[in-house]
Amino acid sequence: MAQAPLTIRRWTRAEYDRLVHLGVFHGEPVELIGGRLVVAERQGSYHASTIGLVGDALRSVLPSGWLVRTQMPVALDDESEPEPDLAVVSGAWADYREEHPHRPALVVEVADTSLVFDRGEKAALYARGGVKDYWIVNLLDRTLEVFRDPQRVPRTPDETTSNEWEYRTAERLGADRVIRLLALPSVRVDVSVLLP
Repeated sequence: MAQAPLTIRRWTRAEYDRLVHLGVFHGEPVELIGGRLVVAERQGSYHASTIGLVGDALRSVLPSGWLVRTQMPVALDDESEPEPDLAVVSGAWADYREEHPHRPALVVEVADTSLVFDRGEKAALYARGGVKDYWIVNLLDRTLEVFRDPQRVPRTPDETTSNEWEYRTAERLGADRVIRLLALPSVRVDVSVLLP
């Protein structure tokens, strides 16, 4: 007897938001990533404290009219509503009462056990979503990984990967460097304040 191939149910952002509204997940840390429901790993204290540290560092240099959202949803497209560790968006809190921001100026993920996922699947997701400035605070190597210039990657018909977006530039910065936000070139951040 031949086994039928498995059918995978992909979710839309509207369906996902409805499930969240109904309380289906009971506070479980779930994100919608490319139409799939992904359960986030629990955070250790080092990871959690780094999120706070990076959030404080960004808030201290941003001008009025910019927010740092911590582990809050970003509506990237019809299939994705991730909750990055940090996202910098323009506006005021009241601007996001009706819907989540669509195009953050900067997304930051803090990575230790999730480093491969954040470099691969998450990077492709944010590139596809038009995030022009994506940073990974790499806790394993104590570096800041900076990804910029999203682009669609041409695939041959026999390739089955869904990661058809990537960042054209990727750079690793040590604690002795300074970084500028693409959306706010006058804003400078010492990489050392982002690395615990």
